[in-house]
Amino acid sequence: MRRALLLAFIQTALYSSVLAKFNPLHHSGPAAPYFNAPPQFGISDETPPGCVVDQAAYIVRHGARYPEPGGSVDGWESLFAKFQSSDYTASGSLAFMPSWTPAIDAMANEPLYLTTAGAMEAFNLGVELRQRYGLTQGGDNLTVWSASQQRVEDTASYFLDGYLSQGNFLLNKTLNRGTIVTLPDSVNFTFANSLTPGNGCPLYPTGDKSALANTFRASYQPAIAQRLNTMLDGLELNVTDIGPMMDLCGFQTVINGNKEFCGIFTDDEWLDYEYADDLNYYYGSGPGNPFSAVVGFPYVKAVTDLLVVGPNKTTNGSTIIPPNLLMSFTHDNNIPPIVSALGIWNESTVSPLSPTTPNTQRHFRSSFLVNFLGHIAIERLSCDQPLPFSVKHVAGQIVPRPGKSSDTKQYVRIRINDAPVPVPGCTSGPGSTCPLSDFADYVTERGKTIGNFVDVCGLKNVSNATSSVTFFTDFPPNSTVFTPLPEAM
Repeated sequence: MRRALLLAFIQTALYSSVLAKFNPLHHSGPAAPYFNAPPQFGISDETPPGCVVDQAAYIVRHGARYPEPGGSVDGWESLFAKFQSSDYTASGSLAFMPSWTPAIDAMANEPLYLTTAGAMEAFNLGVELRQRYGLTQGGDNLTVWSASQQRVEDTASYFLDGYLSQGNFLLNKTLNRGTIVTLPDSVNFTFANSLTPGNGCPLYPTGDKSALANTFRASYQPAIAQRLNTMLDGLELNVTDIGPMMDLCGFQTVINGNKEFCGIFTDDEWLDYEYADDLNYYYGSGPGNPFSAVVGFPYVKAVTDLLVVGPNKTTNGSTIIPPNLLMSFTHDNNIPPIVSALGIWNESTVSPLSPTTPNTQRHFRSSFLVNFLGHIAIERLSCDQPLPFSVKHVAGQIVPRPGKSSDTKQYVRIRINDAPVPVPGCTSGPGSTCPLSDFADYVTERGKTIGNFVDVCGLKNVSNATSSVTFFTDFPPNSTVFTPLPEAM
């Protein structure tokens, strides 16, 4: 018995050590493929006993894409030219460099578009949410919302493919249809009523201090270049080569599964790389930008209002009946403003982020928020007493599941990349959730603190400027609607 227990302990320890192994792809910021964020607050990600999610809103970054032309692509091509234009010997973790070629083989078609991994990420999210919530019955239709760029629309389309069963419904064009409402980038006729509202706030760029990330990069990249040069005879790397090489870990992984660049750098170097991205988003589009919260608040207010109204409810005079699952797809820089508006991940002990010294206790981490398909969910839970140990059944009568009786109470839970995040000062509900009425009051008070989009963004003299998100219930100007699922032949 003692020997069996000892072996079990050793196996558990070995398994734990494997799980704890450092993974560079979990510290690669916006270049990281999607992964569920680890718990930061000790809250279970399971729906609390006695509760069901009867309504949810997700705002999602597009799935994994190819690099940007003129940006990352230029950096990769320069790196490739450098390694191909000299005679040198590479050893150790750089031994593959003489064989390396950039993972772009169709320049006219690939940059900025989804990779196959990105399509799979979106499809899998659709499958997961269909199974997790059960909010849509077979044959039901679903409307989702998307920013207008192709990679975002494609993400929405693949999500719908995963979420909706296509099977026998293909021959009936009224059943099991996915509809995408594509919103134009926020401009002088959309303003806050957009999935890219920062573009409609003229003062938003004035609060951008993301250049602090470049200063931090300059503090660690020279030492990396110096270390890597010990593995090269006849060629010398400089600091401008380090960023593209570290980016290639995530990007090559999502393009062709090649992780060779992930093994070049040490754990500490990856943590510095990640923190530079944290600074970029925190001070560029997150809480460190004083205009971030007002850019994100209209979305938060619109979602909160719909959660208060409840599922399966219509709005008088609306042109859209919002579904129980509100899915919005956008870009990385449009996710941090939601964090700012909600006032989460912003504890005084670790915020604002230091421009020079990473705090290991910080909650704001770009890898947990703006990795490919990174998302924030706001769930409405209906809860009552969990099932007792013994349940009596009367023939022909289905016993209501907990959370679906007439005595339920409603609560709100926030999840970032699946990990629950508490509403500041409001955790009295099951599983540290916030009572719905208290959450609505919290959002109202946040709005008073944050201010009005039109006023704060300097749009008072613009006659058609709006501070409200209404696209969930009404088609905004210049939006387009299409059904991406295959039609019957």
